[in-house]
Amino acid sequence: MTSSHTDCHFCLQSLRGRKYALREENAYCVPCYDSLYANPCEECKQPIECNSKDLAYKGRHWHEGCFRCAKCSRSLVEKPFAAKDEVLLCTECYSDEYSSKCFHCQKTIMPGSRKMEFKGSFWHESCFVCQYCQQPLGTKPLITKDNENYCVPCFEKQFAHHCYACKKVITSGGVTYDDQPWHKECFVCAVCKTQLSSQRFISKDEYPYCVDCFSKFCAKKCAACKKPITALGGAKYISFEEYQWHGECFTCSKCSVSLVDQEFLTRQDDILCHKCGSA
Repeated sequence: MTSSHTDCHFCLQSLRGRKYALREENAYCVPCYDSLYANPCEECKQPIECNSKDLAYKGRHWHEGCFRCAKCSRSLVEKPFAAKDEVLLCTECYSDEYSSKCFHCQKTIMPGSRKMEFKGSFWHESCFVCQYCQQPLGTKPLITKDNENYCVPCFEKQFAHHCYACKKVITSGGVTYDDQPWHKECFVCAVCKTQLSSQRFISKDEYPYCVDCFSKFCAKKCAACKKPITALGGAKYISFEEYQWHGECFTCSKCSVSLVDQEFLTRQDDILCHKCGSA
């Protein structure tokens, strides 16, 4: 402004007809004002003279021409910007440098936009969709397979095993019997319905039985000891005509020698070794 004051408050030179600056109601000639009060520019370190625009941010000052992105050098005047470690960046450079990248499209998730987080990775909201039906997953339950996310109905339709007994989806655990998947709670004895997933069982005619029910209702009876023949653990048993024996019970009726893998003779209901049968 042109002086209507008499003298510079600092150098006392006349301000008549000269430009001056006011500070706390005191008038200063331009050189004195710049020398005493001009802020140093953060970028060029030169004083920001009173006839220049002083741009301030958090107590720091820049010439208008020095107020630029530290990475791409584009002017930040009247534009949105961000600060990182006291360095000013335009929003594009800040996003490229520091913002999260979308796990799906690998593009920057711009500050202020909605993003989804799952297992330590981030997605654009529009990219966080079911791989099969392409519907947004949002906060709905999901299942991941081969780094792809699926809503529960689509995953069950595409990948899940269905129980052989109840036909419903097996979501966890389960057992396999006769090349078919079963829920543990559905894999039960055909007679008493006891769960078989954690105990020994025997199958007959494609049905599983607990040992007790198999012995009681299905097993052949040993012709010698009259006890059930279960063949558990790969135990041997011998069958001849309509009779069966435990391996350890298949002995000569007279001398009790084992007849397993030996020649034998029958006499009425007895089985005899060759020696006893020839006597």
